[in-house]
Amino acid sequence: MTTIIVSPLARIAEMAVRHKAREMISLMAKEQTFHRPAVIRADRHLLLNMNDISFAGTGDLVAPQEAHVHAIINFAREWDRTLPLLIHCWMGVSRSPAAALIAALAVQPEQDDLTLARRLRSASPFATPNARLVSIGDQMLGRGGRLVAAVKEIGRGADADGNAPFVLPLAAPNDHP
Repeated sequence: MTTIIVSPLARIAEMAVRHKAREMISLMAKEQTFHRPAVIRADRHLLLNMNDISFAGTGDLVAPQEAHVHAIINFAREWDRTLPLLIHCWMGVSRSPAAALIAALAVQPEQDDLTLARRLRSASPFATPNARLVSIGDQMLGRGGRLVAAVKEIGRGADADGNAPFVLPLAAPNDHP
């Protein structure tokens, strides 16, 4: 069993080195620039440009789209799972926790959505997964509303300062219904 590391941008290099991650998903606004940590393989770095919003039509902001979620699902399914997957956004609170849930279900679709969401909450009291990403992920992964309901059940996370990376373990075999 391996893990998904969720991190704010400011700590990606530290988290990549500490957890020996070689693959990374970045969910960043188009205008935000950063350097990929040297330990992350260039061919296994997925950069998705989107803003942390839950609805489309807000000027120049880019709402999460189906194409973004499709890319997360495909990238996760190609992850070899021998080493952790690092997922980050600006604060590590909304877009990246949502992407972590989607990635976890992409590689282990048999797991229970509520158990997964509770595992996320246990790993991070601050996570507030982006509702639009969760909704699109729920639909694209055929969850039938279970992921959306599970995220609603855990509620909004505590206020965060964007400096709280966390580890989301993949499901153990007994986490499946």
